[in-house]
Amino acid sequence: MSSMRLLLATDHYPPFIGGAHRQARLLAAGMADRGHRVEVATPWQAGLPSREHEGDVVVHRLRELRTALPGLARGEEQRHHPPYPDPVTIRGLRRVIRDLQPDLIHAYGWLAFSVAAAVGRHRIPLLVSARDYGYFCPARTLLQDGVAPCSGPGPGKCLRCASLYYGPAKGWATVAGVAISRRLLARRMNGLHSVSAYVGEVTREFTLGPEADRLGVDVVIPSFQDVSAGQGSSDPRTEECLAMLPEVPFMLFVGAFRKAKGLETLFEAYRRLESPPPLALIGTHQHDAPDHIPDDVVTILDAPHEAVLAAWDRALFGVMPSLWPEPLGSTVTEAMSRGKAVIGSRLGGHADLLDEDSGLTVPPGDVGALTAAMRELIADPERREALGAAAARRARGFTAPVVIPRFEQAYRDLIAAVRAAEG
Repeated sequence: MSSMRLLLATDHYPPFIGGAHRQARLLAAGMADRGHRVEVATPWQAGLPSREHEGDVVVHRLRELRTALPGLARGEEQRHHPPYPDPVTIRGLRRVIRDLQPDLIHAYGWLAFSVAAAVGRHRIPLLVSARDYGYFCPARTLLQDGVAPCSGPGPGKCLRCASLYYGPAKGWATVAGVAISRRLLARRMNGLHSVSAYVGEVTREFTLGPEADRLGVDVVIPSFQDVSAGQGSSDPRTEECLAMLPEVPFMLFVGAFRKAKGLETLFEAYRRLESPPPLALIGTHQHDAPDHIPDDVVTILDAPHEAVLAAWDRALFGVMPSLWPEPLGSTVTEAMSRGKAVIGSRLGGHADLLDEDSGLTVPPGDVGALTAAMRELIADPERREALGAAAARRARGFTAPVVIPRFEQAYRDLIAAVRAAEG
């Protein structure tokens, strides 16, 4: 088959840590390995080059209006694209598009709003990835007031939630930006990729509406793992992180330290257990982290990915009891790939990963149900091992060799659909 010129535009990209960051890099590298020309556009970050090569992939870091001038923004904190088309970013995207002449653009996150504006009248197929709820939810979590599942966007409740999450001024601007920009995106995008059936359902309903009927491609493709991750790595932080873990088998949570991840529910359930094994948390600290983490809980921040995988090998099982409807849950697939049973949340993308043979799910925020599930896996090693073995088998469907060809086919299908529509 002929090679394609692909532009991947993403809010999130390494060296910052996160599941979406890793997915973007893995997809770009995977498509380049399959013979395609791949370039990545992502927000500019202080201290990083504006353009660099990562193997065969070219990475462009594009400035925004608020970082347009050198010295205007400093510090190593990750910067995010605003929830509206940014004029400086649009200009940078148009330059990249002019030079690359892509056959297809694949966009994720709020950067997709600028991509939709930058493409303009060019008939370049635009595939948009829904990896969270940011195209219609200003807080990106689909949680009302940060604690309960939301039934969908509405001016009053969105303003209330966004003000709680960002503060009043930024909250108002975010609500307005998302409300206006999602209409632009719905008109311009040609295809939708969702990481789970749940994400696809709510994105079609609350972002696309009637526009969903004209999509050339509407596909669910899960996030995936790199089965070679961590092999031969020499990150000096790895051994440091592993030395912090309990010496005896432990329960493990991996993810952002956020209230939406159900950490407060986890702490209360852990408190109710009698003489439990240790509980360890590995992740990144966020501005909406729980106010207090119990002293007897081991916490490890910003661990290298190979340290996370090694921690899974030493864990009893995983506990990821999110309050928000997880779009999918890449940390769950990581645990599964290491043969570990997982307790997940019944709402959202965890349902695509965990069935009755490969894990346990509990209602979001249900401390009693979570406590019972933890007790079951602690007390029944045979059940725990059987779930872990089934999880490992199921996880083979979430690996790069299986998933990347599905993206490649989706790209080809969308290009063909757009060309057919043009006559």
